[in-house]
Amino acid sequence: MYRVPEKVPEFEKFDMVFGGKLNRQNRWVILADLIPWDKVEEKYAQLFVTNNGRPALPVRVALGALIVKEKKKISDEELVEDIRESPYLQYFLGYEGYKDELPFDPSMMVHFRKRLSGNILKEINALILENTTTNDERHDDDDKGNGSGDGETREVENKGTLIVDATCAPEDMRFPHDVTLLDEARRKTETIIDCFQNYAPGGYEKPRTYRKKARKEFLTFIRNRKPREKTIRKALKKQLQYVERNIRIISDYKEIVGFGVLTRKQYRDLTVISELVRQQRELYTHKSHSIEGRIVSISKPHVRPIARGKARGMYPGFP
Repeated sequence: MYRVPEKVPEFEKFDMVFGGKLNRQNRWVILADLIPWDKVEEKYAQLFVTNNGRPALPVRVALGALIVKEKKKISDEELVEDIRESPYLQYFLGYEGYKDELPFDPSMMVHFRKRLSGNILKEINALILENTTTNDERHDDDDKGNGSGDGETREVENKGTLIVDATCAPEDMRFPHDVTLLDEARRKTETIIDCFQNYAPGGYEKPRTYRKKARKEFLTFIRNRKPREKTIRKALKKQLQYVERNIRIISDYKEIVGFGVLTRKQYRDLTVISELVRQQRELYTHKSHSIEGRIVSISKPHVRPIARGKARGMYPGFP
């Protein structure tokens, strides 16, 4: 069950208990003013379809806690303690005054993450951007209205430093590993071969792909927690040979059936796998770990990974 809070905390009336007042220039106060909490409240209330059960915490507490955790990069337990100790965080979460007590149990963060899914957060982010744009336009109109009538323009003094960093961006993908990548390529080519066989003329015998043997060898390799370099090269060679064999089989099918029977995704994967095999064969032959435009994901061939901490340079082996 969810109840919309009746009172909205006011900055001037925030009770500090021990005296004093909040600083308007604090980052959490500024951020609280940027978020349209009333519109977010309407979206959040729609998640609760029944009026039964224990009342849920307000959306300002749930969303605010997730924002604080993401910005400070701390655990759920440390987050709860920080909120209890900081009046600014309590104001950001919608408290009317400072309270020296735990705002909620750390386990509630699990429920917050479940309720505020990725799609809901995207909608909330759009509301924040819309609200920010509206406020900027309103301020521009006010500046024009306060200008003098003799045509003088009002100069705005630039303050602060703008840091633009477009050297990298986070990407959800599996950690790049050559043997795992070749195993994925082998399984995808086997699926393509099965598709070709369905359209092959009657009596055409399906070539052997040794998929069970290849899968068994791969599983044996990944169970090794710390494989030696010799073991890795041996596994690479085997998986590479299986994929190359599958590509030769696909080339034979091309002359008989044609690529028209493949889906757009299968054709795209086949193109990426062909380039991947070329790169892996060159790396294996020259015993190298670096090649230009190295593919580390079949589904995202454009991604080029770097190590955490850009000051240390690019990830070894991945240009």
